[in-house]
Amino acid sequence: MALALDTTALLARYLGGPARAVVLQAMADDRDWCASALALSEALMLVDRVADDRATQDALRRAVRDDWERVHVVPVDARALDRAAELGRTQPLKTVDALHLAAADRLPRPVRYATFDANQIPVALSLGFEVISG
Repeated sequence: MALALDTTALLARYLGGPARAVVLQAMADDRDWCASALALSEALMLVDRVADDRATQDALRRAVRDDWERVHVVPVDARALDRAAELGRTQPLKTVDALHLAAADRLPRPVRYATFDANQIPVALSLGFEVISG
C-alpha cells in the first residue's frame, strides 16, 4: 500500500500539534511514501509562512529536502495535468489540490492519502482512497 502525501501532510511532519502525530504514525505504518512533484516546491514556499525566524526556516527546508530523497515522486506531466483538469471540472478544487489528487490517482491501489485540507478529503474519498487526516 502506498501513502500519498499532499503538501499539508508533508509539512505537518515537522510542525507541532495533533496533525504531526497523525502523519508520523501514517509514515511509520507505511514506508512507501509518494507525492506529486509539486509538493516539494509548494512545501519550500510555505516554510516562511509557518516559521517565524530564519534559523527555523532553514532547518525546516533542510528537513523537507532530506526526507524528499525517500519520497517516490509522481511527475507533473501531461497525464497528470489532464487528470487534474478533469477533477477540477467536476469537483470544487483549486488547481494545486487537483494536481495532488491527480498524482495520487496514478498510484496502484490501495492508496492511503494524507491531507489536512478539508477541500481535498471528499474528493480523495470519492477516488477510493483511505484518507488520513486530523
